[in-house]
Amino acid sequence: MTRTTAGARKLYQQVVAAVGASIERGQYKPGQRLPSERDLAEEFSVSRPTVREAMLALEIRGLVEARHGSGIYVTDTPPVEAAAPDLDIGAFELTEARVLFEGEAAALAATTITEEQLVELEAILVEMVEENAGDAKGEQADRRFHVAIAEATRNAAIVTVIETLWDLRYRSPLCRHMLDRARLVGVKPRIDEHRRLLDALKARDPQRARKEMRDHLERVIEGLLAATEIEAVERARTEVAKQRTEYARRRVT
Repeated sequence: MTRTTAGARKLYQQVVAAVGASIERGQYKPGQRLPSERDLAEEFSVSRPTVREAMLALEIRGLVEARHGSGIYVTDTPPVEAAAPDLDIGAFELTEARVLFEGEAAALAATTITEEQLVELEAILVEMVEENAGDAKGEQADRRFHVAIAEATRNAAIVTVIETLWDLRYRSPLCRHMLDRARLVGVKPRIDEHRRLLDALKARDPQRARKEMRDHLERVIEGLLAATEIEAVERARTEVAKQRTEYARRRVT
């Protein structure tokens, strides 16, 4: 498979299509373990996050399943005609775009932000701390924080782009699936990183603001990689199952 023969299809979709076709042809049989993530990345000349997105997309479609400490396996009874929903954009791809756009937006905002907007960001950061401490997903305040920085650029086009990138987190089934997994293992907005970004904006330092935003979002990618590791997800599932069992036992007794 090459980029030229695959046309404009997204990289992760190329991997999904190729592995799905191999399953359909019987190259990978029910119950068989797929090659390792590293081997697949080398085979298709793509990155590790791209392979991770592809495996999660195949799992959503019911073609493969993750087995604790073992790897990715073809399901014992894969669908005869696997559903192929429009999975759109994965969390890695989306966050990579945010690194580019939001990094430059932060640099511009550092030169145009007002005192009132800095006060607003301080208040939003307090809300983010409260959301992290509670049961909330912590994304409402996180979204407002990033959009407020975009608004500080005084450029409506930039605001629209960044709002769209955030909204894609909820509209794309694949992205939503990956983020749900991340939350399952406790990934939440990093307050210290947002604080350093806010300090750079207060200093009216565009280079520092750009760096802090890019560093923050690149660590988001690293966190997603860790959160979507098979072992981490399975440990979280096991813990949830234990809690449900304990809850059921308490109700009975």
